[in-house]
Amino acid sequence: MAERYDILARVISQKGHCGAGHKVGDEWVIGSKTPEGMCVPAFNSLLPKARALMYGGALPFGDNPYVTTVACPDAENPLVLKLSRLEK
Repeated sequence: MAERYDILARVISQKGHCGAGHKVGDEWVIGSKTPEGMCVPAFNSLLPKARALMYGGALPFGDNPYVTTVACPDAENPLVLKLSRLEK
């Protein structure tokens, strides 16, 4: 089995009103369980990229292949999360 890394998800931008109450600075560690307190739409949006980073994948966006951003699907109240692979 591939080595597994934890992922840090941090809210870096939030405009309008987030129905789940997320705000800039909120963060969760994504490991072997769903992060407590994160809304389902945000979690669903970040899961594909988080899984890639979690199992050793690299993403071709930006300067660091182990860091990326993901937007919540609520276009009227955009929330942006930064995902970072945590080194062991």
